Amino acid sequence: QVQLVESGGGLVQAGGSLRLSCAASRSIFSFNAMGWYRQAPGKQRELVAVFTRAGTTNYSDSVKGRFTISRDNAKNTVYLQMSSLDPGDTAVYYCNAVFLVSEYWGQGTQVTVSS
Repeated sequence: QVQLVESGGGLVQAGGSLRLSCAASRSIFSFNAMGWYRQAPGKQRELVAVFTRAGTTNYSDSVKGRFTISRDNAKNTVYLQMSSLDPGDTAVYYCNAVFLVSEYWGQGTQVTVSS
C-alpha cells in the first residue's frame, strides 16, 4: 500500500505562483512513475507532469515553461512549482504514483486562479 498526501493548494491571482507538495509513505525510488494530474469541473483528469523510472520528465503542453516538477528523495516528496498561473489552471490537482502494478492517488488539493 502507498499513501500520498498533497498540500499547498489555494487561491491565487492570475500571474501568481504556487507550490504543491506530495509526500509518499515509501521511497519514491520504488515507483515506476510519480507525478501530478489535474481535473477541472466538467473535464476529464489530465496529466500535468510526471517523473518516470527511466529518468524522463514529461509535461503537458499546456504547462511547459510555466510548471516545474521536482523531488526530494530524502523526504520522499515530489513538488510541483507553478508559475504564471492562469484561470485555465483552476482544478483539483492530484498526486499519482505507480508502484508495481498498482496506481495510487492522493486526496487532491484545490487550486483556484482568479482573473
